[in-house]
Amino acid sequence: MFPGSAAARGRGSVLPVPLNHQRQPNINNIPGVGLVRLPPYQWKSPPPTPSQVSGRKRQRDELSQPTVKRQRLDLPTPSTAFPGFNRAVPPSRHPEQAVPESSRSFPNSFVNSHPSPQFHLHPHSPAVNSSSNLYAKLSDQMVTLFEACQQQASDLERKESCRFQLQEDIRQVFAGQLYLTGSSMNGLGCRSSDADLCLVIRGNKRIDAIYVLSQLQKVFRSLSYVEKTQLIRAKVPILKFRRKGSDLEFDLNVNNIVGIRNTFLLRSYAYADQRIRPLILVIKKWARHNQINDASKGTLSSYTLVLMAIHFLQTVKDPVLPSLQRDFPDAFDPLLNLDEVPDRPKQIPPYLSRNQSSLGELLLGFLRYYATQFRWEKQVISVREARALPKTNIHEWRNKYICVEEPFERNNVARAVYDQTKFDAIKAEFVESFRTLQRRMDLNSILPVRTTINKESCHR
Repeated sequence: MFPGSAAARGRGSVLPVPLNHQRQPNINNIPGVGLVRLPPYQWKSPPPTPSQVSGRKRQRDELSQPTVKRQRLDLPTPSTAFPGFNRAVPPSRHPEQAVPESSRSFPNSFVNSHPSPQFHLHPHSPAVNSSSNLYAKLSDQMVTLFEACQQQASDLERKESCRFQLQEDIRQVFAGQLYLTGSSMNGLGCRSSDADLCLVIRGNKRIDAIYVLSQLQKVFRSLSYVEKTQLIRAKVPILKFRRKGSDLEFDLNVNNIVGIRNTFLLRSYAYADQRIRPLILVIKKWARHNQINDASKGTLSSYTLVLMAIHFLQTVKDPVLPSLQRDFPDAFDPLLNLDEVPDRPKQIPPYLSRNQSSLGELLLGFLRYYATQFRWEKQVISVREARALPKTNIHEWRNKYICVEEPFERNNVARAVYDQTKFDAIKAEFVESFRTLQRRMDLNSILPVRTTINKESCHR
């Protein structure tokens, strides 16, 4: 019987994603952790009434139509996510600028009673020693780092508050809907993560993204709560800006619908197994510390790193993850109507992995795979197929140093790595970090844990 097959999953009732596992002894080797259920995601909700928009009056007739869709993300309660967790959530940095209670994604009472799930260490738990004491310290260090750095409900509240304000101001110029996407919404963000925004302008006409962003840049310069706007004319143009008086940075794009689709794909993967989120957060912190996580400087984007991590977890013996697109094509149809994108994954039944590797084992395995096993010059990473594809001579892969397939558009998301020197540096970092971690079994040997946590604490 293969993991993920119909027989392995059983034919019970259909459960909502995050693939709500039944708890099994030692299955994930993270001490004292209850398995988390993916928070229900409400994509559609009634439009705010005029009184709910801080007294702001609509200036255009078409904007007064009840077509507003707001994002809403309901977090699991502590009892259903991580038993015993009762930590207070830090207050928002800008309570005076908060969205009105009736119009916010997270009412204050909701945020305070539904804190973000946390991992808890119980050093004497059998799960710590299940594979080997050799990995116990490393696994504990990873959990500690994850607990300190993962995005909190209060962080998401700050982003949502600003998104709501921007939505209202943008609608004075363009009749579109503004969505939070990326790591802020897929469960893989940390406290210092930038917020990705996608402005969706519907219609039959092709939208000139540069023109729209140029107009928005003018509008944003007049807003009291926005500063440091910068238009980046990349393949996917973005408008970068910061919320004034804070360290909260945004990247706004126009009609990059695939970004919304992959947000929910990665969200489904992130919550499919309790090891995914801490493992990927540590990988991103490691890559950033070792200067191989910056696409603007010719190295790996965070999105590329996440796909590389998922690919590794799909290809290990006894896979930790399946291919969701292959097994459930209707849930992740690239032509699916945008309004249905958040709801389809909720029908996916749970995936129960036989893999019992600890976090430490998986981190070392990830480094080993790309240091010694993956054939960069001949293979393409495909999360869609859950395997490495042979590199062909088509334009997307020809003469590219690293080939990572975008799950929906199937182009190369690692195209930023175009320089031999940068590519060699990336490969060398995998090799060096693998050797060092294998020898010392201490996360500090490849990533200073306390320094990383202290940097993250600046964003609280």
